[in-house]
Amino acid sequence: MNGTNNLQLGNLCLNGYYADEQTELLEAENMVLGAVFLEPSIIHELILEPQHFSQRSNQFIFKAMLELRRQDRLIDMITMLDQLGTGKMEAIGGISYLSRLAVICPSAANVEEYQRIVLEYYKNRELKRAAANFLNNGNMEDAERFYQTYLHMQELGRVHKDTKQDVIMEIYDEMYEDHDDLQGIDTGYVSLNQMTSGWNKGDLIILAARPSMGKTAFALNLAMNCCKKGGVVDVFSLEMPNKQLVKRMLSGLTGIDGAKWRNSYRLFTEEDQAKATTALEIYYKWNFQIDDHAHQTVSDIRARIQKTRREYPDSDYLVVIDYLQLITVTGKHDRHDLAIASITQELKRIAKQYQVPIILLSQLSRGVEQRIDKRPRMSDLRDSGSIEQDADVIMLLYRDEYYNRENEENKIIEIEIAKQRNGPVGMVKMVFAREIGMFVDVLDSNNKSFNNELI
Repeated sequence: MNGTNNLQLGNLCLNGYYADEQTELLEAENMVLGAVFLEPSIIHELILEPQHFSQRSNQFIFKAMLELRRQDRLIDMITMLDQLGTGKMEAIGGISYLSRLAVICPSAANVEEYQRIVLEYYKNRELKRAAANFLNNGNMEDAERFYQTYLHMQELGRVHKDTKQDVIMEIYDEMYEDHDDLQGIDTGYVSLNQMTSGWNKGDLIILAARPSMGKTAFALNLAMNCCKKGGVVDVFSLEMPNKQLVKRMLSGLTGIDGAKWRNSYRLFTEEDQAKATTALEIYYKWNFQIDDHAHQTVSDIRARIQKTRREYPDSDYLVVIDYLQLITVTGKHDRHDLAIASITQELKRIAKQYQVPIILLSQLSRGVEQRIDKRPRMSDLRDSGSIEQDADVIMLLYRDEYYNRENEENKIIEIEIAKQRNGPVGMVKMVFAREIGMFVDVLDSNNKSFNNELI
């Protein structure tokens, strides 16, 4: 890269860089542009954007190159002069600067290394800018922006580890090795496993229902089933306190009526006390954490997930968030649906990044109550556009007993899998014992009594 120092450096001084660092950056930028002049087809292999360049002159040039690529035109001196026009040519320092760039690169063989250098310096600049804003203003909004910038910079330019050969070998192994029916984390229910093949790592799973349908109870059942198989669970409860959730789980483990937990000292029998003590020991041994802090942001959730994944890198790991509409929105959004979209998009990225299925509970709109048939639809999801787009699986709960009080003996709950990106849609029916918050497959309900000892 010798000789590039003689090129005009445009109208930007790179504050915060030592002379050697500045020289390396400018040489790398010039070499990338020179490589495109040398081999125009290489522009299709680059992931750079104009803003990644430090000099405005180089930003203008690369933007013109991208526009020529979009128009499917050849990139050379003539087409670049035409694309830049007189105004931009003056801004970059004239035709002499462009001419020198066109002949500066002897070979395009190392263009990936030049691109890496440009990206690394861009990341550094953005982090410094975000950090400076926070230090100057000192408010939580700028702290959040700095954190989001850091996360974005981590992902920028990341190379996926799975090669074509890796993918082929995985598919080949699946064809000739029995991996059981489960591809993901066991749901704990035969009927649900048959429909989903388990919770796939990296999936965002929406569990939606009207209030009092049993969605929190069902989510806890799924979390408990994961722990029973030795998995790890994080529950983010933005509505219900930790102790109340634990009591619900203890009811399921023991078969003790949930109403008794309101005054266990007076209402428990000696048998209840013995069961509860055993259940507490079981719960203590589980890798089950509940975070019931109010006003949690997506960043708070991400931080916890990152910590857990670091502690248990190889374990089955499930996240439950109760519920979407209570997550604190950060930043400014023109409309509420755009704020919800920012949350679901970020949660999907988190699920994929940390390879964890996230079960996200959501409320349904009141429109359900206005219909004769109260069974929910995907369109009943509040701000449904973004949720439908980002979710890999959408499950809608319906319990007829809630609307038809005279039908109190009917304990059937319908779980409609309305969307599944990589599997079938359809209905799964379960029996729901509301007094202890437990779900059982319909096929198993004849063989299992809810009143039996479950621990």
